[in-house]
Amino acid sequence: MLDVQEFYPNYSESIVDKLSELQKLIWSIATEQQINLTELPKWGQLSIAAKNGTPIRIDKFSDNEIALFVHCQTNLLEKWRGLFSNKLTFSGNRGIILDINSPLPENELKMCIDMALNYHSL
Repeated sequence: MLDVQEFYPNYSESIVDKLSELQKLIWSIATEQQINLTELPKWGQLSIAAKNGTPIRIDKFSDNEIALFVHCQTNLLEKWRGLFSNKLTFSGNRGIILDINSPLPENELKMCIDMALNYHSL
C-alpha cells in the first residue's frame, strides 16, 4: 500500500488523513474478498486497480473534500445514484465527493467499492 502522504506531499494533514482512511477501506474490502490490488499513479492521482474491476482513483476534490473516482464510461455512477442519491454526493459521471469533516459513509462506500472492484464480473 502506497503512503498517501508521500504520494500527495503538498496536501493538508486533514486531506491526507481522510484519503488514507478511504485507501484503507478499499484495501480492507479487497482483503475480505481476496482480491489482489495494484496501486500506481494515473493522471497524477493514486489509482487502485483490481484485475476484474475498474480502477478507483482517490484525490483531493476541494479544500474540504476528497473524491473517489471511477472511469467515466462505466455505468457505476448511474447505479450509485439510484441506490444512494439521498446519502452520497456525486460529481458528474466520475466520482463520489466526501467531506473531510464528516465520517466516511462506510456502508454505502463498501457497496460502491465492491461494485468497482468487481465491475467486469457483474
